[in-house]
Amino acid sequence: MNLLQDKVVVITGGAGLLGRKFCAAVSEQGGVAIVADMNATAASETVHVIEATGGRAIPKHLDITSLESITRLIQELHDEHGVIHAVVNNAYPKSRNYGRKFEAVSYEDMCEGLSKHLGGYFQVSQQFAEYFKHRGGGNIVNMGSIYGTIAPRFSVYDETPMTMPVEYALIKAGVAQLTRYVAQYYKGAGIRCNMLSPGGIADGQPESFLERYKNLCAGKGMLDAEDISGALIFLLSDASKHLLGQNLVVDDGFSL
Repeated sequence: MNLLQDKVVVITGGAGLLGRKFCAAVSEQGGVAIVADMNATAASETVHVIEATGGRAIPKHLDITSLESITRLIQELHDEHGVIHAVVNNAYPKSRNYGRKFEAVSYEDMCEGLSKHLGGYFQVSQQFAEYFKHRGGGNIVNMGSIYGTIAPRFSVYDETPMTMPVEYALIKAGVAQLTRYVAQYYKGAGIRCNMLSPGGIADGQPESFLERYKNLCAGKGMLDAEDISGALIFLLSDASKHLLGQNLVVDDGFSL
């Protein structure tokens, strides 16, 4: 249907597990996917896959923790395309000790995680919002999580080495408030800011975990990136043009 025809859409972390599928979905809808990632090789590989199917994608280096990197990207894209229509805050920076259980997380670990992930989303939102304000409008979509809105269900992690990191819960709860803040702050400026909160994404987790998780869902359980790409396209398209400051949850009923 080409819901994003000729729209220039930046996907941070565009070469990652979700990012590369998001970039492909944007391209399939007629958009120009900007694969913005710290890993230049992975970004180029993502672009090659998209171009092989006739889509449009461009690799760009981006470090969301660097203000200079963000402003340079905005300037480059504006010079090359004359406009940027949207940005998806999807990058997933982690602290060095990410994934420890609650009692083992240090103050330094917590600060590093909040600074990189939530701080990075703040910087991207701030800089792109100001760009959008001066060009008359734009769209920001923040990637959240069900664990930014509900308490963790720790029982699904029983008998596995996994846990739901406390940093992640605090970060994604912060992203939810950042979304509402930006939406309200720029209300009337033609800038939309919404949030997409997926449930768990399949990525080689232990079978016991997958089974416990699935038992709390409507049928599929852990999702694939393709399962939430449609929701992202909706948020990026004019079909959601009156949606502002909202959190769209796609989790196969896990959070019910």
